[in-house]
Amino acid sequence: RHPRPIAPTAAEALVRSAPLTGDGAAARAWEPLRPGIEIRVLYEDSASAQRIALLRYQPGARVPSHQHVGEEHIYVLEGAQQDENGRYPAGSYQCNTPGTVHSVYSPEGCLVLIHWTGPLDFSVEADGASPDAAES
Repeated sequence: RHPRPIAPTAAEALVRSAPLTGDGAAARAWEPLRPGIEIRVLYEDSASAQRIALLRYQPGARVPSHQHVGEEHIYVLEGAQQDENGRYPAGSYQCNTPGTVHSVYSPEGCLVLIHWTGPLDFSVEADGASPDAAES
């Protein structure tokens, strides 16, 4: 009897598949985005303000309140993040439609795959509870 192979984690699969990207994205390094948050851009189209990227949050990192002009699609690969609407553990998918206002917090840190289809407006204030309220 042969041992059954163990499937790689989502993060390991991304690292293994990095050389498969044809546009040189595999060579792009992680860059600081905000305090405690790094970004690795996989695809970018400045004409449409569209980006696909990996975001890596350190424990306690947060993104301040902002409004989405376009759509945002998030898939949580590791850890968890939360906003005023709930907590999103690994395996969660979230879509923020145009006009959505929220702030993001990751108490334990996380790795997410994110796709923006428009710019973000950081001049707004989020309504409702702080994302810290979802911690308890």
